[in-house]
Amino acid sequence: MIIRGGYNVYPREVEEVLHEHPAVALAAVVGVPHQALGEEIAAAVVLRPGAQVTAEELRQYVKDRVAAYKYPRAVWLMDRLPMGPSGKILKREIRAPVSPEPTV
Repeated sequence: MIIRGGYNVYPREVEEVLHEHPAVALAAVVGVPHQALGEEIAAAVVLRPGAQVTAEELRQYVKDRVAAYKYPRAVWLMDRLPMGPSGKILKREIRAPVSPEPTV
């Protein structure tokens, strides 16, 4: 669970919305440190082969479908996500590609 400014956000709920997008192959939603809110919501996304979509389009897609405090303020398009031997995404190994605190 991510606690953003006193609100509880369940990563799975946001991940399910991301997986509904036709360009998304894999998605992992994580909390990143934020000075004022405690944690901010971020998503690491792997696109399907040949799919093209921007991080901003994915952010807006989720924003249109969840409560205002739940959508990811940062979306990172990645080539792959860290996976364990069982095929589960290792969220603790996901790191922000540029800055740990996303811009809003």
